[in-house]
Amino acid sequence: MATLDGFRDKDFLEQITVLNEIAGSRDPELLPALIDLFETPTGDTGVDYMVVGALNAVLGSSEQAVVGGLTSASLPLRTLCIRTAGEYAFASAAAPLAHMAKTDADPDLLIEILASLAKIRPAGAESVFRSFLTHEDSMLAAMAMEMAGVYKDPLALPALMDALRAASQGDHVERCDLTTWKAIDALAAIASPASIAFLVEHVHHKNPTVRRIITDALVRLGEAALPYIEPVYAAGTTDDRILACNIAGFIGARKGADALVRAFDSRLFTDSNVRYAAFEALGRIGTLKGLVCLVDGLEESDELILMAVVTGLERHAAPGVLKTISERIAAGTPNSPRICRAIIASRALRLFQELYKDDLVGDHLIDALRLSQDQEILDAFSQRLMEIGSARARADAATLPRAKAATRKALAVDDSKSMLALYRRILTDLGFETLLASNGQEAYAYVESGEFADVVITDMNMPVMDGIELVGKLRGSLGYDDTPIIMVTTESENSQRDVASKIGVTAFVTKPFKPEELKAALAQLLGD
Repeated sequence: MATLDGFRDKDFLEQITVLNEIAGSRDPELLPALIDLFETPTGDTGVDYMVVGALNAVLGSSEQAVVGGLTSASLPLRTLCIRTAGEYAFASAAAPLAHMAKTDADPDLLIEILASLAKIRPAGAESVFRSFLTHEDSMLAAMAMEMAGVYKDPLALPALMDALRAASQGDHVERCDLTTWKAIDALAAIASPASIAFLVEHVHHKNPTVRRIITDALVRLGEAALPYIEPVYAAGTTDDRILACNIAGFIGARKGADALVRAFDSRLFTDSNVRYAAFEALGRIGTLKGLVCLVDGLEESDELILMAVVTGLERHAAPGVLKTISERIAAGTPNSPRICRAIIASRALRLFQELYKDDLVGDHLIDALRLSQDQEILDAFSQRLMEIGSARARADAATLPRAKAATRKALAVDDSKSMLALYRRILTDLGFETLLASNGQEAYAYVESGEFADVVITDMNMPVMDGIELVGKLRGSLGYDDTPIIMVTTESENSQRDVASKIGVTAFVTKPFKPEELKAALAQLLGD
């Protein structure tokens, strides 16, 4: 006790020194005097803050004192003991905390109680958390949902499912509450057949942010989600199928590729947007069956689909595949020049280098390259030709044109590499310097670094940050109040255009689209 004798009469430095020594020693005999200082503060904010720290340290060495303090008549001391019980995970505090959770009504104190219980994680406490799943205080409900996932509580499923259903109603469509996010994560953490099937059922949620969270959750589940994803290829809506393909591609498992190939063989992917998503997913996974399917995709006439096919083949092409591509180009069919343009626009340098070895195919590729208006692409292929180093390659490099200098900038945002390549080709043809980003967060990083774009083109559905959230952040950024923003959507996403328009989207382009359609939309917006 002598350590704190005359404490209030000491100067500031002496007080701080004493409190630091107590925090280091953690002597439980000092508790009564410390509690007195805690309940009757000195009035000096710095000193009183240090008292709390010293008391917390001493309580950390006395589990019995903490448990006793849980029933203190002093609310500040009781609250401190609740926090300390969780910080040090005192097991003997679990039962009184659970009792307090059932009997206390103060939301602020209940948050402290549940937070401590969550850190202790005693066996059997799932029933305590379950009782708060539908609490009117959203923070309490969110904490309870998070712990339902930690405990993998199957009895929590009805409440979690109801929370996700509620996010499709009223103004919830325009925002994603914390409880919705936690409900999705808990459903994924429980990972039962019912919870996974429910997430897949709601994969194309009306709220774009909720949709992204569900997609991310299913990707985290990995192969466990694939048996529930495959039936979507046959029975889902167009958007359901697109998202199912995306998820399978991001999971990257062989089983996912096999299911995609089966869907192609069963002619389930007739919609061009779905075919594009399926080819892109196969390109991410890279199995032998998937490569065979990608080679078949060289017959596609849609420019965007061809770019997805080429991007996938660039990642995984084997000698036999290269031979087939070479034959398709040399055949001189209507698709031959399309394949060449896709290779150039996708910057498929490895494919180019291998295919260039055939003189006829190489000539076709150089013809396509000379049409490019993208100086970065011209420079990349010119460098590759110089690396090849033959007299023919050096001569071809010398014939490549210089692109016109860009007079304005465009920002294109999409999580698809081939889609970005298409945007880049379209925009450079129109004289734009193009900034590319694979999600809203990457796009907004350009803005934070001081970049300004004369026009923005963004997808609606993306990981990390979706298009809706990006547009909202852009409209709140200096200089982007009136910048034209085009959002690219699928036909069935028309129902969500009202949300996007309210956030600040200027115009929409619907997939699938021809390059000329996007060029026309840009010309109209920019007055070209």
